[in-house]
Amino acid sequence: MENIISGGAPAVVHGKKSDSVFIFVHGQGGSKDEAQRFADIANPLGFQVLAVDLPGHGERTDAEKFVPWEAVPELCAVMRYAKSRWKHISVRAISIGVWFSLLAFADETIEKCLFSSPLLDMENMILSMMAFDGVTEERLRNEKEIVGSFGRTLSWDYLEWARSHPVHAISRRTDILYAAGDEMIPRETVDRFAAENNCRLTLYPGGQHWLHTGKELDFMKNWETAAIAESR
Repeated sequence: MENIISGGAPAVVHGKKSDSVFIFVHGQGGSKDEAQRFADIANPLGFQVLAVDLPGHGERTDAEKFVPWEAVPELCAVMRYAKSRWKHISVRAISIGVWFSLLAFADETIEKCLFSSPLLDMENMILSMMAFDGVTEERLRNEKEIVGSFGRTLSWDYLEWARSHPVHAISRRTDILYAAGDEMIPRETVDRFAAENNCRLTLYPGGQHWLHTGKELDFMKNWETAAIAESR
């Protein structure tokens, strides 16, 4: 394991030298340390794994920078580093890490993507949160920020940014793992993205947004192993 700084962020590289790498992008509440489990699968199959701490996560305390206009440029810098070191680049991302990756790597050549519990439509998610809290667009536009349920902050700037930055698939070979009981990501959003971008969708029967139980992790491991093996 090699500890480095990539794109200004604490990062780690797992695995023996190879010309192929997966960039691992964690979700909210995660860190680069989560990549160890994935590296245990990818390394024996010939892939190194490069993982970074996003703002406000892992070793970082800059939570105010966990916004797309800060995180996306950082991931762009991570990609520049990856391109200087590896010939073949793939992406493994989780939840909001998927959305950040789709934004940051839109113009890159990505060989394979593995996405789990993917956040694919941030605008729709924000609008759903607003509807839940009874917040209109006019009110949010006027007040700029409103603290909603569970301490979540609704931001007009964030909504506007999401609207002006639509996403699409970044690889012709994209595998998606989605839990049928995901309480955050609507099934229709995932189905639409998969159909429009010719992604292969695998459903986990049951489960919620955070796949973490032993049974769920075993299912994920089998899904990852099969998808990575096809990339060789």
